[in-house]
Amino acid sequence: MATSPFDLTGRVSIVTGGNGGIGLGMARGLAEAGAAVAIVGRSTAKSDAAVADLKQRGAKAISVIADVTDKAAVAAMVERTKSEFGRVDILVNNAGINIRKPPHALAPEEWDSVIATNLTSAFLCSQAVYPAMKQAGGGKIINIGSMMSIFGAGFAPAYAASKGGIVQFTRSCAVAWAADNIQANAILPGWIDTDLTRRARAEIDGLHDKVLARTPAARWGEIDDFAGIAVFLSSAASDFVTGTAIPIDGGFSVMG
Repeated sequence: MATSPFDLTGRVSIVTGGNGGIGLGMARGLAEAGAAVAIVGRSTAKSDAAVADLKQRGAKAISVIADVTDKAAVAAMVERTKSEFGRVDILVNNAGINIRKPPHALAPEEWDSVIATNLTSAFLCSQAVYPAMKQAGGGKIINIGSMMSIFGAGFAPAYAASKGGIVQFTRSCAVAWAADNIQANAILPGWIDTDLTRRARAEIDGLHDKVLARTPAARWGEIDDFAGIAVFLSSAASDFVTGTAIPIDGGFSVMG
């Protein structure tokens, strides 16, 4: 019987920030499609819980504690994954933070912190997995953008700059590495129910109602809404899809 184009059996994935939120939703999708998963984060307790979650779903999974803004730590992350699973086929650059202040109130060190975590980490991790993917004959890179890759927000200048940068970085990787059979794509989450957005709702008056009013699906997204897109962009089903930025937002970005 022909193998499903969505089957990830034998593939190995790295998911940064995979121990919660959207990253965990994507890791679950990859695991259930047959991929081994390296969960990368800074919290041992959260990462161990995520690995237990994935193992309950029948997946091979490990926790890698790493600071993805540090080149040496990123190199060690890739080597650990290769030593455990033998290869690297899929990278999900999901690690991210936000500091909600208007541009005039944001300190340079706060700007640097957001850019390093959200954008520089994607560069470092992509660069680090490239040799392994080339050796394996191809690979898949999924970078996590945002609605702020499209829209402006006065309360998120560094975050918006980082997520706009993610889209352009994705396109550069797609063009540079197409000859190596590496596809790079971005997804742009809308308003998803995570720890990050729960803090946003606490800090921004009326946000919850504004999001529901603008979202045609009339709900906040759930982390498991990202399982399908993770599998598609990591599998042979998307071999001719590269350099895209796909909103996963319940229609938020198409509303007038």
